[in-house]
Amino acid sequence: MAAEIRAKRVSPVEATQAILERMDRLEPALHAYCTPTPELALQTARRVESAIANGQDVGPLAGVPVAVKDLICTKGIRTVSGSQAYRDFVPDEDDVVVERLTAADAVILGKTNVPEFGYSGVGHNSVFPATRNPWNTELTPGGSSAGSGAAVAAGMGPVALGSDGGGSIRIPSSFCGLYGLKGSMGRVPLYPGTKDERYPGVSSWESLEHIGPMTRTVADSALLMSVLAGPDPRDRFSLPAGDVDWLHSTDGGIEGLKVAYSPDWGYAAVDPRVRAVIGDAVEVFERDLGCTVERVDPGWPHPYEAFWAIVANESDLRGLRAMVERIGAENMTPHVVEFIRTEWTAEQFTDALMVRKAVQNKMWRLMQDYDLLLTPTLAVPPFEVGIQGPESIDGRAVEPFEWLHFTYPLNFTGQPAASIPAGWTADGLPVGLQIIGRHLDDGTVLRASASFEAARPWAHRWPDLVTAQAA
Repeated sequence: MAAEIRAKRVSPVEATQAILERMDRLEPALHAYCTPTPELALQTARRVESAIANGQDVGPLAGVPVAVKDLICTKGIRTVSGSQAYRDFVPDEDDVVVERLTAADAVILGKTNVPEFGYSGVGHNSVFPATRNPWNTELTPGGSSAGSGAAVAAGMGPVALGSDGGGSIRIPSSFCGLYGLKGSMGRVPLYPGTKDERYPGVSSWESLEHIGPMTRTVADSALLMSVLAGPDPRDRFSLPAGDVDWLHSTDGGIEGLKVAYSPDWGYAAVDPRVRAVIGDAVEVFERDLGCTVERVDPGWPHPYEAFWAIVANESDLRGLRAMVERIGAENMTPHVVEFIRTEWTAEQFTDALMVRKAVQNKMWRLMQDYDLLLTPTLAVPPFEVGIQGPESIDGRAVEPFEWLHFTYPLNFTGQPAASIPAGWTADGLPVGLQIIGRHLDDGTVLRASASFEAARPWAHRWPDLVTAQAA
């Protein structure tokens, strides 16, 4: 789309209008956007069209419509974060990534729905209607980048921004049949959501959080990363630029790479439908892509409780507790209130840090021997709207968030990790494969993703909801 617009073969105004018309048709069923900005989008599209007509230089995303997750601050555009406390909040500054989208001449379509403060892997909150999965509207699209996943899967925008503190780019990418990339920690700077005390609760997990693209193709994510990545002084974790050639990162094959595969980390319950789809996808790496694949179990301590303790340690608990008292617990998501009111101990926090270090040490030692690590993205296919997770997986009773076992360890380690469509279940539900790279090796993740995409293309597949509406 970007190339066609620059070549004047496609009008950015007409492209934006077409997407807005699709939003009008599909939003009543999907609720992907909580704050659409159609007037702003058309205003930007007209400006870009005029600039191109006048021969002016334009950015790499000139005229490309983009959806922005509602945990990401947008100057002058309401940012609710799925909470009654922020239902009328309008930031006075953009997040770094929004600044970069704007500088690249992207067209902002609006804000996409999230669970309260992103503390969930699904897409419902008490402010807006629950976001639905385009593949089956009775099911969740995943979260917390719920609206971003539903929007791109339904063609209500070609690309979207998600954020990922425990899997929230990869989760909806898996459930919605998309490609989602969590780059290395620090690739994409974060500010102000994770760095400003004025916004208690809003994306506050500083050492876990990432922002990244959710797209229909691997090349689209690489293009977005070329715009989003690079250092910024407002984020002390941000990395220098120059070690990844984003626009050429998808070039070449992966023949000869040594690949590890863990179907369950050695402890996770996994739905048999997921095991079957992922097992078939992993065979592609050896049979079609020329890799050597070996099954592994990393052997780290079960990190589920440690994850939530680190989230608590990096949250503004004082501000969140005051918020509960101010707006009332009945106006907030029950499990979020329970989390905020938990009396955490210093030992829980330090124990969690020890577990994190153990996971990191097990991981770097494992990756000394392998170029890539493959796992399921999630332990289950999409499930019904309104719950936090299934009560059992493959006959085992589980906690509500245990279907997320494969994603959050990579937030501990900060490694690049992507979810790529591995296939669909017999009843037509997407299943994601997680492709994990070595420390800072985002380029190999993208190259492997593009190789798998070429062997098992998926972008031609659309939900029946979309094709029926188009017809």
